[in-house]
Amino acid sequence: MAANMYRVGDYVYFENSSSNPLLIRRIEELNKTANGNVEAKVVCFYRRRDISSTLIALADKHAREMEEEMENPEIVDLPEKQKHQLRHRELFLSRQLESLPATHIRGKCCVTLLNETEALKSYLDREDTFFYSLVYDPQQKTLLADKGEIRVGNKYQADITDLLKEGEEDGRDQSKLEEKVWDPSSPLTEKQIDQFLVVARSVGTFARALDCSSSVRQPSLHMSAAAASRDITLFHAMDTLHKTGYDMSRAIAALVPQGGPVLCRDEMEEWSASEANLFEEALEKYGKDFTDIQQDFLPWKSLTSIIEYYYMWKTTDRYVQQKRLKAAEAESKLKQVYIPNYNKPNPNQLSVNNVKPGLVNGAAAVPGPPGQTAGLGRACESCYTTSSYQWYSWGPPNMQCRLCASCWTYWKKYGGLKMPTRLDGERPGPNRNNMSPHGLPLRHSGSPKFAVKTRQAFYLQTSQLTRAARRICQDLLRPRYLARHPYTPVNTTAIKAECAVRLPEMTKNPVPSKQSVRKPLESVVRYLEAHPCPLKPDPPRGATISTGSLTPIKSSPILNNGSPTILGKRTYEQHNGLDGTKPKALAPHYLLANKETREI
Repeated sequence: MAANMYRVGDYVYFENSSSNPLLIRRIEELNKTANGNVEAKVVCFYRRRDISSTLIALADKHAREMEEEMENPEIVDLPEKQKHQLRHRELFLSRQLESLPATHIRGKCCVTLLNETEALKSYLDREDTFFYSLVYDPQQKTLLADKGEIRVGNKYQADITDLLKEGEEDGRDQSKLEEKVWDPSSPLTEKQIDQFLVVARSVGTFARALDCSSSVRQPSLHMSAAAASRDITLFHAMDTLHKTGYDMSRAIAALVPQGGPVLCRDEMEEWSASEANLFEEALEKYGKDFTDIQQDFLPWKSLTSIIEYYYMWKTTDRYVQQKRLKAAEAESKLKQVYIPNYNKPNPNQLSVNNVKPGLVNGAAAVPGPPGQTAGLGRACESCYTTSSYQWYSWGPPNMQCRLCASCWTYWKKYGGLKMPTRLDGERPGPNRNNMSPHGLPLRHSGSPKFAVKTRQAFYLQTSQLTRAARRICQDLLRPRYLARHPYTPVNTTAIKAECAVRLPEMTKNPVPSKQSVRKPLESVVRYLEAHPCPLKPDPPRGATISTGSLTPIKSSPILNNGSPTILGKRTYEQHNGLDGTKPKALAPHYLLANKETREI
């Protein structure tokens, strides 16, 4: 019962797609709609697969800097598998809020700010545990360090000196370490000090009456007296009394110098009504993130001024009223909601009866142990297991990749596979309909020929294991069939794995190879001298069409007028001409020659 009860502040999984990984959100509010449904207002967290590669590089750089500051080589010593899985536990906080149906909740998780004193491996030891250290802005596409991190070290904490022994004197100059601002053993009594503070308030009220800007802000005597009674006036009075040696007459004279009474105003009085409204609006949006408040709402105010105003604003009736209003709104909202377990079958579940055994990952079906579904070859794209009680379709549909039940659960929760695969660098997802079987982006009505062109030349070289797999696994690879069907997908990972299983047996019974006898170069040269290449006959007249360009266009016959085949396909120039216009019909060469003869 408690596991299915979700409250405000819980970190939960949300499902917005049956094939994509689950979303990770934090519940901020639970609201009941007019039709009786419950909606959750949530804070968004993003995975590494959700942000651009440029920002991922920045996140990796930030992680390396944190490792250098902590001087903890733990991440370097981790195996590659754990490093790969640790990336799936990293999230990026955002300020973005969205509303989602509460019925889409699929369970609870735990998200914490990266603890510098905690081992990174501890996140892998706990299920449904994630961490974050950076804040992602989906609109600006930026990453910033979270302000809530705890800074530990001698850069941020004071060095405590050793305790002095009994009778030992402190050799430091106390006057340089601190400044005395009040003497409690002064000759003045408490009554005399209170009388002086009343005089200081009266002088402050009179100073505001003389000041034009203060008269506009506090038009009544009551408001001016209230402003003059603030702490800034009392601090100035006590500081003046201390500087004059607690001489009452000199202190009163200092309050009213030659130019007029001294006016002391704090941030609460300096800010205008419009600035106060902007601050309350910013506080509602960003909370106590004063840096963002300054940048987006009050750039003309200093950070010190904003922080000082905040703590003064908390002492006003305005703050008390807003706090009561929010408390009343919170009482009317839902505190928790019960969501039952989601037991509907996933559309990505595979039925063994509907899958051809020979077409799964390039290997035939292998019977599994009793009580389990027969393994579809090396069907799991992540762990290569051959048996599982349930299989799930994963990746591009034409790749026919499968995941076992354990790896599917890992994919849904953590947004990746347990082990890096051939699709790991391409950010795999089940709905990759814009990819061809060979991983090429499809454009122009799905034809990959426009995407084959590369900006730089490249050279493909096969490894020894690949060349061996071509000969050992010919029954699975079917090279003659693939030569006639170049776009048929081939799961090289499964074939290489099968080759590794058969390779030890092939060493006992080696495959007979055909020995090719190469003739020496001298005999080849003598043969070419004795059999020279025959001269090519001149092409028939009219074989080329002169179009005024440097390169003649060959006229190829069209085999099928209705639908040209590959051999009879006409060129672009034959359809539209060189400049896109219909070419003029050209007369045969012999007609042109007869015409010239008649003219002569």
